Amino acid sequence: MAENPDKKATSTAQEVQADGIDKKATSNAQEVQADYHEPFAHPMATAVPNMGGEVISHPNEKAPFDDTLSVHSLKDDDDAETEDITNTFVPFPRLKGVAEEPNPLTTRAVVVGLILGSLVNASNVYLGLKTGFTFGASMFGAIFGYGVVKLFSKYSADLPILGGPFGPQENSIVQAAATGAGGLSGLFVAALPAMYQLELLSENPRDDFGRIITLTLVCSFFGLFFAVPLRKFFIIQVSRELRLIYPSSTATAMTIRSMHAFGSGSIDAMRKLKALLWTFGLSIVHRVVSYYCVGILYDWHIFTRFFIWGNYNNLAIHVENWGWMIEWTPAFIGSGMLIGLNVAWSMMAGTVIAWGIGGPLLVRYGVCIGIRPYPDDPHWSEYTSFYSMSDIGETTPSPRYWFLWPGVMIMVCASMAELFIQYKTIWVGFKTAYTHGVGAINNVLKKRGKNSAFLEKQSAHQLPENHVEDFASPDQQVPNWLWMIGLVVTLVVTCVVGAVQWRMNVGLSIFASVLGFMFAFLCIQCSGATDTNPLTAAAKASQLIFGGVTSGQGFTIKHAQTLNLVAGGIASGAADMSTSLVSDFRVGFLLRTPPKLQFAAQAVGTFIAVFLAPGIFIVFMSAYPCVLRPDDFETCPFSAPSVSAWRAVAEAVTQPSVPIPRSSAIFACIMGGASIVQAVIRHFYLVGPREKWRVYLPNWMAMAISFVVPQTVYAIAAVIGATISHFWAKKWPKNFAVYCYAVAAGMIAGEGMGGFVGACLELGGVSGSDYGTGVACPVGSC
Repeated sequence: MAENPDKKATSTAQEVQADGIDKKATSNAQEVQADYHEPFAHPMATAVPNMGGEVISHPNEKAPFDDTLSVHSLKDDDDAETEDITNTFVPFPRLKGVAEEPNPLTTRAVVVGLILGSLVNASNVYLGLKTGFTFGASMFGAIFGYGVVKLFSKYSADLPILGGPFGPQENSIVQAAATGAGGLSGLFVAALPAMYQLELLSENPRDDFGRIITLTLVCSFFGLFFAVPLRKFFIIQVSRELRLIYPSSTATAMTIRSMHAFGSGSIDAMRKLKALLWTFGLSIVHRVVSYYCVGILYDWHIFTRFFIWGNYNNLAIHVENWGWMIEWTPAFIGSGMLIGLNVAWSMMAGTVIAWGIGGPLLVRYGVCIGIRPYPDDPHWSEYTSFYSMSDIGETTPSPRYWFLWPGVMIMVCASMAELFIQYKTIWVGFKTAYTHGVGAINNVLKKRGKNSAFLEKQSAHQLPENHVEDFASPDQQVPNWLWMIGLVVTLVVTCVVGAVQWRMNVGLSIFASVLGFMFAFLCIQCSGATDTNPLTAAAKASQLIFGGVTSGQGFTIKHAQTLNLVAGGIASGAADMSTSLVSDFRVGFLLRTPPKLQFAAQAVGTFIAVFLAPGIFIVFMSAYPCVLRPDDFETCPFSAPSVSAWRAVAEAVTQPSVPIPRSSAIFACIMGGASIVQAVIRHFYLVGPREKWRVYLPNWMAMAISFVVPQTVYAIAAVIGATISHFWAKKWPKNFAVYCYAVAAGMIAGEGMGGFVGACLELGGVSGSDYGTGVACPVGSC
């Protein structure tokens, strides 16, 4: 936290100092691409959605907070004068009064983590299919897990397995298991549904359960095993050299530590827990009950009311046609509380451009058309839907299809621009990895009495040794043989699965795995330095690369699209999983949790997710088949924007000619170019005294989301949440610091879980579609 109370809070990255090195802000705050993994991990982070189904948190450079959350304010009150925990390149000092934890890997910690991760997994499939947003399980598992295990720990005599002392290391085991079990949802809200929409799989996902399981297994365990050597490299060997401070992971570790501190720390922990529980429970109840009266409790179709009150004869119906209404969605009001005003209003700007100005103009001049589902109804004949994509390539496109391409172009251009701007850091990272690698090989040769002049010369180019000292002794490390054998076995399984189930040759399977490793290296480095995980760039890059590799090889279009989506899913899924697990290792490093115990918790969680995530996916697809076959249904409660983006790229790189409207392509190039220009100006011109103007730049990734998501309600909800958060932080900063994240996380997870309950009710034939009312909805149906 800035020492001057008048200075706006900046990210943890900007404040931490280690070994006298003043860390210049490396955070690419509100502008960087929306590709991230641990969303909402820091209560002062800004989060932006992306089309890979993930949410990333960005340190908010101009957050409207003063003395709330930072490295300094997360100190334990009792120790604030006697210890310094701002050097995040060394483990935190042990808490006074907290007993040693000889074995933090307990049954209760793993079970609680698995349950919490499962809740997040179910929530993420709902949220991802609905809007493209998902959130991470780390902080949710840390806070919720604290409350559950703390309750059990009071009954050590009666519950010998569940009871006993509870400390920060065991708390980190809870969040590690939760992260493992809560992962992999990105595959099920992006690449996999896109394959069904392109008719590359069976009509019923249940028939493909075996293939889905094996694909999930490959993505998850490949990322799990190569996360182990990357821990040593990124957290121990080069963290000082590359200034990798992992703001979100550091914030999670500090939160865990502060909750276990005596005095005000434990009091605040219980306050956070109660706030999370209340908002979580109320959000579930609200979402489930709202299915039975959507127009009253969830969607407020204000302009439909005006239309009816005007005797079905006024302009209000045309506003309703473009989806302008208020949706009381706890998840997006909660996310708005975290993303900040800049991101929220950038989403609103994109929504206004696409669905308030651009779309109506395109329809007015005949460039795009809509569908009138009730042409013979005397009252509702003017009611029109502009969100269909069934007319692609056959007639004039819908506005949704027209704006899809500018949205995808902005995502690719903005994320790639931010990535290339970091070329110096990335180059140093790859160079350091190379020199350390050849040095390690040469050391092995020396131990056997051999030596390589070439390896000796190459390893001499290493940067000066400035390693972080690893607290973990050799017996606490993950054995090398374990992750090496696991990696080889997973690679072999990848080749077998690719050949047998997806007709992918061994070369392409190995290539996808290599890309997964490269993208993992890239994502971990970027997220460690800037709290930004460029997963969207990695996913789209993998699709583009495989589009080029498979072209001209005689594959049919359907086969090429299958290879494109499977390979892209393997590469991005493996990178996603390894990035989240290395982030967990960072939490464990700061809290002195033995790596092999964390790995065991992560492995159990990952194993559960392999079966859990496909099961949840099948439940949702059975209840809402419109996600897989949108052209067969007039309406669908899930817009699935991530699916649209993956499908669009797969079609673009595999078909001889993609039916992209010329006007859409021109507009896409202009908007993509503008996002690149802004990135350059932001990083090279708005520096020093001009840096203060960065806060007024729009967030292009947030605008791109609004182009791809054909609803206005999410931007409106985000603005509502961001406004609440802004004034809350201004008026009651200390109260905000305690409750904001817990309230927002409870709202996000609660609605997601309520959505899963709604899917189960749909399958049971007792949902709102069977017994609910459509009162206050257009044509009596929301």
